[in-house]
Amino acid sequence: MTAPAPGPAGRPALALLAAPAALGLTLVLAVLLGSEPVSIERALAGPGLDRTLLLDVRLPRVLLAAVSGAGLAAVGAAFQALLRNPLAEPYVLGVSGGSALGAAVAIALGAGSATVLGATLLPAAALAGGLAATVLVYAIARGAAEGTSGASMLLAGVIVNSIASGLITFLKTVVSPSRSQQLVRWLIGFVELPTTSALLGVAAYVLAGCAVLVADAARLNLLALGDESAETLGVDARAVERRIFFASSCVVGAIVSRTGLIGFVGLIVPHAVRRLAGADHRRLLPLSLVAGAALLTFCDLLSRILFRWLGTEPPVGAVTAILGGPLFLVLLRRSTRM
Repeated sequence: MTAPAPGPAGRPALALLAAPAALGLTLVLAVLLGSEPVSIERALAGPGLDRTLLLDVRLPRVLLAAVSGAGLAAVGAAFQALLRNPLAEPYVLGVSGGSALGAAVAIALGAGSATVLGATLLPAAALAGGLAATVLVYAIARGAAEGTSGASMLLAGVIVNSIASGLITFLKTVVSPSRSQQLVRWLIGFVELPTTSALLGVAAYVLAGCAVLVADAARLNLLALGDESAETLGVDARAVERRIFFASSCVVGAIVSRTGLIGFVGLIVPHAVRRLAGADHRRLLPLSLVAGAALLTFCDLLSRILFRWLGTEPPVGAVTAILGGPLFLVLLRRSTRM
């Protein structure tokens, strides 16, 4: 693989302007639109139902979607650079599945999310599950005949996701009905109204983890040349790898502990941004953060308004799967040809 090259002239500047504008527009629409009509005039006039819907119901949910989308997209971009695999992302590699299993075990053991302690324990359990899944994926891939290649990593991720899904399903059958309903969301992926402590907790994990990823952006550019070449240029490849995987597990674990399994955001966004702004991770990672926030917020908005005439709301994980599944198949076919 060659070193990152800048995109076509003018495209990086366009992306730098378009991504924040798209995010701002999406956030405004997501707050203003929903299953119930809201009057902006009444909301601004004073306390009432309209202001409550805007500020206390929609705004926290929109912020959770934006933070989650930003974190998933940044982790996807970092994984693709680190593994030099265009199909790498937290959902496909099993990190999301492991995080969901960790959170599911915590719920099955009685760690509720309604208290400050529960809001702290769930991300910690999800983080532990994500780290365990990462270790297991590497162990399986190392045992393959071709070593830790792109194909072996993908197959290992599929295996880990299947194991995690099976264990979560098993937990659903042995816990009480109320806890079983809580476990269902980890397999589907919802963006729901979070408590203030939960929202701040997720934001703190995502901010800290993404700060590490952005700080290593230049080193990720050098790793694209290969580990040996990067090390001759002064990059400790193993240290960067450990930092990226730990920071990514923090981000994914915190997000999954609140939203469950939301796939393909980390696959779609980096590819779209890379086509517009080039493969320089000093631009790619920050733009992926912004574009990921816009995409998941938009998908959540679609899930809220498209089916309101039926009186129902599909999970946002289904919307991202509908968008990302076909793209994954296209990328997989191209990768196989290469």
